[in-house]
Formats: sequence, structure tokens, C-alpha cells
Amino acid sequence: MLREKTSNTLRLISTACCLIIVMQEAHVIAATSKEEIAVPSKTTEHIPPCSSDIYCHGELLHTIQMASIYQDSKTFVDMKMKQAAPETLALFRKMMHETHESPTREDVERFVTENFEPAGSEFEDFVPMDWRKEPKFLRKIHDVELRKFASDLNDIWKLLGRKMKEDVRINEHLYSIIYVPNPVIVPGGRFREFYYWDSYWIIKGLLLSEMYTTVRGMLTNFVSIVDKIGFIPNGGRIYYTMRSQPPMLLPMVKVYLDATNDYSWLKENLWLLEKEFDFWMTNRTVEVEKDGRNYTLARYCENSNGPRPESYSEDYMTSQSFRTNEEKDNYYMELKTAAESGWDFSSRWFITNGTNKGNLTNLKTRYIIPVDLNAIIYRNAVLLAEFNELMGNITKAAEYRRIAEAWKLAVDAVLWHEEVGAWLDYDILNAIKRDYFYPSNVLPLWTNCFDVTKREHYVARVLKYLEKYQIMLNLGGIPATLEHSGEQWDYPNAWPPLQYFVIMSLDNSGDAWAQRLAFELSERWVRSNFKAFNVTHCMYEKYDATVSGGGGTGGEYEVQLGFGWSNGLVMDLIDKYGDRLTADNRFELDSVVNEKVDEQTLSAAGSVSTAGQMMTGFLAIIISIAAGFIGMVMYKRRHYYVPGPSTTPNNNRKVGSFVDDVYRKHIAYTELKDMSND
Repeated sequence: MLREKTSNTLRLISTACCLIIVMQEAHVIAATSKEEIAVPSKTTEHIPPCSSDIYCHGELLHTIQMASIYQDSKTFVDMKMKQAAPETLALFRKMMHETHESPTREDVERFVTENFEPAGSEFEDFVPMDWRKEPKFLRKIHDVELRKFASDLNDIWKLLGRKMKEDVRINEHLYSIIYVPNPVIVPGGRFREFYYWDSYWIIKGLLLSEMYTTVRGMLTNFVSIVDKIGFIPNGGRIYYTMRSQPPMLLPMVKVYLDATNDYSWLKENLWLLEKEFDFWMTNRTVEVEKDGRNYTLARYCENSNGPRPESYSEDYMTSQSFRTNEEKDNYYMELKTAAESGWDFSSRWFITNGTNKGNLTNLKTRYIIPVDLNAIIYRNAVLLAEFNELMGNITKAAEYRRIAEAWKLAVDAVLWHEEVGAWLDYDILNAIKRDYFYPSNVLPLWTNCFDVTKREHYVARVLKYLEKYQIMLNLGGIPATLEHSGEQWDYPNAWPPLQYFVIMSLDNSGDAWAQRLAFELSERWVRSNFKAFNVTHCMYEKYDATVSGGGGTGGEYEVQLGFGWSNGLVMDLIDKYGDRLTADNRFELDSVVNEKVDEQTLSAAGSVSTAGQMMTGFLAIIISIAAGFIGMVMYKRRHYYVPGPSTTPNNNRKVGSFVDDVYRKHIAYTELKDMSND
């Protein structure tokens, strides 16, 4: 009897906690003329990622996705219906009836082939009208090989341009894609539509290519979507319309205005830029108590129910390790929240007993206050103040400055840690700092989200922090984390946005040694990309930090080619340092001999020694070769069971008893790690 009462009490507590989370953010459906799109707002009810019972939820989606007729779950939800949803559903029910509710894989494949057009059928052939073969920035690049590399990247924009067919505008209800009036440049690979934060680096590259009309059109697309649904979704599909991505729209507008002085566009659309900012303020903020004072800060948080439509079977299968529907729903929300962060997936979002250990079942992204998001929010408030002042809105400008100042104080109070020398994510579930290395930990230097009157002090502490974590140890870039989880936003993967954030943070510091380090990081990244491109004639979505020129691994899908943000970042760095960057890594003795360094100043600044980093890098190469030899001799391939799911693809996985354990292949570096722990 006592056990039963205790159980009931625990259930009541669990339900109450769930309701608190639900009440923090809820959702209403905003109808449009073509398709109802769900907009996050405040109710107490969870709803699907979108209202479509073809692309976002329902029996048809479940049946098709669980049949795994495509290697990538995203393929089906990107296909156009041949007839309207009611007719499609009627044909589906007919097929289910004829197969006694148990269709074979062949039955499902036949149904899809007969009733849907191939993925990508919404686009027509398109070459951007404003593309030019020899943009002016190429002339500034001294190194002949890098000039050719930058020219080749400029050519790739022609391959990544997408223009929607007129039929999408007329029959938007037959598609999962969100109609936008202007052509776009997409990331590439499986990512056929626009993506939010990717577009910042794409636009940086397009501006160097002098494709101003294309950029203006992309920005107009974004604000038209804000007008339509209240914010910018993760990507250009209706199944993304309950989650966003890092809010980079205002920085995109800033770089566009700096390049074009197109203030007529700003005057027309400033209210929509404010509307998107208000979405984050209203739907993605929480109160955090620190030292007896409450601060408002931002987090990622997506509360729709069900698996991600574009990764439906993967999410459904991994959710089977949970016993209750409530636990499964919370897991789905955490997956989608992590996707909103752009870091999908990473141990950065794992919480297990206050640590970052675990696997996907330990995702707790909604309970983490991220450094980078809050530094960007601060920057957005500053930009809105600047834009309103340009438009003569002095009162509004003052209000946004007030918001920015309050945000800066909150970031300093909650996220800055003097003893560490960096900003750190904050765990609101356990009320503790998350003292783990991420490149994002220095991003406030880029956005000036700190007391700039103490710039020298902050820069010195950050340089010491970077030296401690030996960021120059890896030859292929700075890894996303130092955790070997198998997830794609963990070691050893190096991602273009994270290189940009560190490089620009250091360059913006005003410190000569930090700026020298920014150049060295840029040089290493450009050379790695150049090396890979020379071999494959492709740009990767992500790279291997441990090997110069190596593509990234891990995660839910194979490494993607294209690739929008990779092209844009390399073009930006080559333009910035084109007078001194070289394609090869020849050792320039004269520059080292002639360089005079005041050791006391260097120590006081906490800077990273270039010579020391070179020696460290040399030792790392020797160690890597030795470790690789040991691995080749001692490594034996073995498969075994480990608790919890992985997103590493396994095409031979069978549906069965998935609750207790998940079959996973461990790769060579894990074997070596295991041996070192034996």
C-alpha cells in the first residue's frame, strides 16, 4: 500500500514538472492561405511539428518512414504529392485495407512511387543572373594557387543556386517546401532548401562574389517568412516550422548594408527584423538566479511532439529505450531543441549527474544556457539600436541599447568565470557551470559582449584559456569538443562556423598576439580546405581536426558536399589575409628570425607561443604516427552492445528488442582509448 502511494506521489510530481516545462513555451497554429504553419507561443498543449498529416505526423508518415524505403529519412518528406492531401490519404487507407494493415516494404515503396514525385522536383535549373567569373576580390590574393582556389569556389555558387518552379507558388499545399519569391543559394548535398544560420557564411561569400541581387533576394525571403510565421525556421520546409536556428539574420543584414549601403531595404524591413528579435525574447528566454539576483538569458527550446519528420525512423527507434510516452515526448523535444542549436548532435547538450557524459538519451538542451546564443542576442540588440538610429528612431534605439546593456551584465554575471578565463555554458537543471572546452566559449569577444573598458584583461585570460587547451595541436582545425562520443558535433570534427567564431573573436580583440593567432588559425584552415579540394574537387560540410585535408565523420548522415558555409568562410579568410596567405606550409625562416618578442609582455598577455605551438604540433605528429602504428598492429574489429543509442548509420539494424541495448560499431580511436584505459 505504501509503495502504491509513493508511486502515485512520484507520478503527480512528474506530471507537475512536465506541466511547468510545457507552460514555459507552447504553441498556436497560424493559418496561411496555402498551408497551416505552427508558430511557437504560449499555451499548455504540445502539437506536431506542423499541421500536415502527410509530412509532419500521422499514420501515413509513420508507415512510410518505418518501412525505410530510402537510406535517408529526409528523402520522403521532401517529395511532392501528386494529388492533394485528402486524396493521398484516401489512397493510403485503400492500400492499408488491401494489405490487411500490414503492408510489405514493396507495398509501401509502390505506394510512394505512384503518389509522390521525386525529392527536389520543386526546383528548376537556375544560374544566378548576377554571378560573375572574376569578382574584384580575386585581384587582392597574392598567392597564385589560392587565387585559383578562390575562383573555383566562386564557380560553385552556380551549382548551389535554386529557384522554385511557379507551380510551388500556385500549389504550395502539395509540397513540404516553404515558398519564397526569390532564388536562394543552398548548402548542398541532402540540404536542398535554405538553412538559417548557414546563410550567414553563404552571404559573406556571395558579397565577395559581388552577387548583391542574390543576397538582397535571400534577405527578402527571410523577412517574408518572418512576416508569415513570426520567425525564421531551421530550414525551408514546413516540418521545420516549430524550431529556429542561431539568430544570424541581423548580422546578415549588417554585412549586406556594409557592402551596399542599401538603406532603402532596411527602411522597408526594419519592423520585421524587430519582429524576429521579439520572437527570441518572448519564446526563448528564462530567468536565471545568480548570487541572489535574477537575470534574463536565452536558451534553445522546441516543444512539439513526435519524432523529427526528416529523421523519423531514427528518432522513433532510439526512443524505444524509454518506457513511457511522456519520456519519449520529452526525448523528441530534446532532439528538436538540439537541432535548433545547430549543434545536432553533441555531448555539449548531454547532462548526466551534472556532467557532459552519456549519449543521445541524455540530451537536456532545454536546460542549458549557451554562451554563443546569448552573445549573438546581445549583438542583435546592438544592431537594432544602430539600425533604428540610422532610421531616426531615437527612442527605439535607446530601448535596444538598454536591452543590450542588461544582456551584457547577465552574460558577465552568469557565464563569465574569472578562474577559468572564459565564458561557460550554464546548467540550470543543476545550477552549475559546464566547464568543458567549446570554441563557442570565446564568442563574446567577437560580439563585444563584455566590459570593453577591461578588454586587455579579458583577452589575456582568454588567451591563457586557449593555450591551456592547446588549440593549435590539431592540424585540421579546432574541434567542436574534446569528447569522443561519435556524434558529429564532437571530436574530431571541425566545423566552419566554429573556426569563424574563434578567428573573428581573436581578431576583434585588438591584441597583436591574439590577431597573430587568428591568422595562424586561418592559415591552417584554408590550407586544410585547399588540400581536400585538390584531391576531391569538393568542399565538405565539416572536416577532421586531426588531419589536414580530411573530411569529417560521425552523426546521422554521410559527410555532405557542396558546401555553402565552407565556401563562404574560406573566401572570407582568403580575402582578409590574401596579402600573406600561402597555399603551402613552407617554413619562412626569415620571419621567425626577425621577429622580436618581449617575453614579459607575452607572459602578461597570457598569449599562445607560436614556437611552442610548432613544437607541440611536431610532437603531436610523432605521437599520432606511433598511435596509428599501434592501432594497425593491435586493433581488431569487434561489434558489441553498449547502452543507449547512437546516430551512427547502421543500415543492417533490425527492428526488435531495442529497449535495453543498442547495437553499435565502435571505431578505431575508441578501441585505442579502451586499450589505454585497460
